[in-house]
Amino acid sequence: MNRRMFLQQAGGGALAAASAAMVTVRAADGAAPPAVPARKYRVAVIGRTGRGNYGHEVDTAWRVIPNAEVVAVADEDPKGLAAAAKRLKVTQAFADYREMLDKVRPDIVAIAPRWIDQHAEMAVAAAERGIHIFIEKPLCRSPAEADRILAACDKAGVRLAVAHPTRYSPRVEAVRRIIAEGRIGKVLEYRARGKEDARGGAEDLWVLGTHMFDLTHALAGRPDWCFASVTQGGRPITKADVVDGAEGIGPIAGDAVRAMYGLPDGSTLYFNSLRKAGAGKVPRYGLWIYGTAGVIEIQEGMMPAVKALLEPSWSAVRSGTAWQDVTSAGIGKPEPLTDPSASDRHTRVIQDLLACIEEKREPSGGIRANRDVVEMITAVFESQRLGRPVTLPLETRVNPLTLLG
Repeated sequence: MNRRMFLQQAGGGALAAASAAMVTVRAADGAAPPAVPARKYRVAVIGRTGRGNYGHEVDTAWRVIPNAEVVAVADEDPKGLAAAAKRLKVTQAFADYREMLDKVRPDIVAIAPRWIDQHAEMAVAAAERGIHIFIEKPLCRSPAEADRILAACDKAGVRLAVAHPTRYSPRVEAVRRIIAEGRIGKVLEYRARGKEDARGGAEDLWVLGTHMFDLTHALAGRPDWCFASVTQGGRPITKADVVDGAEGIGPIAGDAVRAMYGLPDGSTLYFNSLRKAGAGKVPRYGLWIYGTAGVIEIQEGMMPAVKALLEPSWSAVRSGTAWQDVTSAGIGKPEPLTDPSASDRHTRVIQDLLACIEEKREPSGGIRANRDVVEMITAVFESQRLGRPVTLPLETRVNPLTLLG
């Protein structure tokens, strides 16, 4: 039975079970369970066919949310708009997203395009109208754009959540408990890599690094400093290497990124990406957490593969100790969340956003956390530009590559 059939036959029971499971996990961490939304939320979708399209199911993720309904869609491309309206089963379709926001007045807007060149404009337009926001990653192109979004959200009391699903995974909640309980000892290092395909280097830093930085931020907080090297063909990047990046990223440069961050707990985060070093098989995309008593590996996703090696040598070969699966219940325990909706990429992100709207609080992966993530990315280029470590928050709010001499 596929997920859609299960949900139809269960009449929403699947989602309720997933919600209950999420509440149990959060309660185990001492956090207050999310409030049950008192009403159905009207959602409008912004897409851009040919320019980021509709992201990673940011438009269709609402289908399994019983207290939300997609009521309108906007897309500047006529064919894309017609296809989206049919897919989302809506009759209100607009070429101009501002017109949609003004006429429909939704409770929430889903900003779906993967291209981020219009993310700030779209988010600010929604916030100025008092509309809450669910937005595809990365948040935006620079700290300055993040500042604008934050100011607009704060002024209107708008809640914003970014589509970084791993932060919300119940298995990551289990990792947080494992670390807090000292199961891997004192954390010494976080190590992350991108997919290292044709996008390796600067583009990988933006497109996949955003997931790894958000996950590290969720576990360890915002770094205090960054020291990085960005090279092209083995030499430091120059102004001549700067190009307009894919997916609306803006100025990028470098086919190799090597970055180091100082985290609040005294540990160090390392992020590295080398173009075409992944052989298209994404063998190293993920995050590793190294402690004095063991290692945890986390892949990306709502219910990602997570494994732990409780061995201070960090070596299964030397110790003969086996890696163990980590589920939402802990190390080596069966996964209790067997509901098909439990692994839906965005369900828990959306559930938390709705709870935050009800409770008038900041989402875990909200505007402030994601402004930090944008700064973690741009700090790499600022450190390379200045040739030294830089502190966070950054003094430079524009894309540092625009300042290369």
